[in-house]
Amino acid sequence: MDERGYKGVVGHKDIIRHLVNAAANDKVSHAYLLTGEKGSGKKLLASIFAAALCCETHSGEPCFKCASCHKALTGNHPDIIRVIHEKPDVIRVNEIREQLVNTVDIKPYEGRYKVYIIDEVEKMNAQSQNAILKTIEEPPPYAVMLLLANNPDSLLSTILSRCVRLNLKAVPSEDVRQYLMREMMLPDYEAEIAAAFAQGNIGRARMSVTGDAFAEMTEKAIRLVKRAGNMQTHELVAAVKELSEDKKNIQQFFDILTLWFRDVLLYKATRDTDNLVFRRELAEIKREATICSYEGLEDMIEAVNKAGVRIRANVNFDLTVELLFLTIADNIKE
Repeated sequence: MDERGYKGVVGHKDIIRHLVNAAANDKVSHAYLLTGEKGSGKKLLASIFAAALCCETHSGEPCFKCASCHKALTGNHPDIIRVIHEKPDVIRVNEIREQLVNTVDIKPYEGRYKVYIIDEVEKMNAQSQNAILKTIEEPPPYAVMLLLANNPDSLLSTILSRCVRLNLKAVPSEDVRQYLMREMMLPDYEAEIAAAFAQGNIGRARMSVTGDAFAEMTEKAIRLVKRAGNMQTHELVAAVKELSEDKKNIQQFFDILTLWFRDVLLYKATRDTDNLVFRRELAEIKREATICSYEGLEDMIEAVNKAGVRIRANVNFDLTVELLFLTIADNIKE
């Protein structure tokens, strides 16, 4: 969060309008559930809304000039509580009790509201959810709970039914591209690739252009597809080994491959170059569009998707990537 507040948020205009109206008109609900994939902006929106609720102007948006807003900016506001958990995969019942249930009856120290922000609420176990349920059902009038979920499917239906649910949707690619060029100072072509890769997720877009990892992975993926049809066995083994040394970014690699093959398929079907992500590689895209059949391109896209599913299911990494490379090689051979 910075001093631009909602003006610094890309997309989510309907949600912002709802939150501003609620804060400005004293129609704040006791519990909100913000849902969206990791990086979609849930924490940013929750932080701004919490600051607005505590702001001394009561205008619906944080002014970032009053003492309350300065405390919110620095993370030191006594009435904005972020529930934390020690274990990465679970929010335990004692953490919910100690940080929320046992403190919620203490009135706000400074303002009208006491705001609790709980990120990744899907990690609450059954005991944690039951512990928080009574507070959600019978909250003090000043308490506001902001529950943030990447995937809310594991939450109790009784919790879901008592929250105002705000679903964060994908931001239009053009808005992401403009953001990357304006805020991250990215050249147009690189911003377009990163925006396509981000699929409407600003956090993902920022991650992809921070440092050299994304550019290196993109170069690696393009290098692979250019020589896939002529790869010898030892080259295949070397390529698998290279990727196995960077397993944490393998999904990024798969996503880039998917974008590439969709470009080839789009060009093959339309001969249109305006909507291609990898326009600078037009010669190679034209070559592969000539060589590959429609069925082959669809097979490669499906193979990339299957590889991602297998990796997430902890199937043998080397075998999964090797099978993917063989499928690509079979379909790009001249």
